[in-house]
Amino acid sequence: MSFEEAIALQPAWVGIWLNVLFLGAFVLPVALLFWKPSRMVAVWTLIASLLAGVSVVWMFGQMGYVKLLGLPHLILWTPLAIYLWRQIGRIDMPIWPRRIMWVILGIIVISLAFDYVDVARYILGERGSFAVQG
Repeated sequence: MSFEEAIALQPAWVGIWLNVLFLGAFVLPVALLFWKPSRMVAVWTLIASLLAGVSVVWMFGQMGYVKLLGLPHLILWTPLAIYLWRQIGRIDMPIWPRRIMWVILGIIVISLAFDYVDVARYILGERGSFAVQG
């Protein structure tokens, strides 16, 4: 079963959430490239998101659709969230990049909440695949 097929077996809200996550991890960071003060934020967000995405797909190929798939997000997006928080507070940061960063940060924090719970549940013994749940 492919990653896309496993996602398709999930409730509809999971697919919707993954689209929102894509918006926050890849689309909105590109918009930050337009302002010089936010360009490095865009680059780091895109790098972290790309590495997380590739890692999740690789882990899926190795382990299946298990709760541990959130681990790359924990490793890469926790420091990214702290970085975004600090960049939002910069005095030289224009208002629109700040607003975009707030949206990105919100999406990442929501994703991290799911991921921390899933990874903890995996560590505590919930190791079955959840691709068959509906």
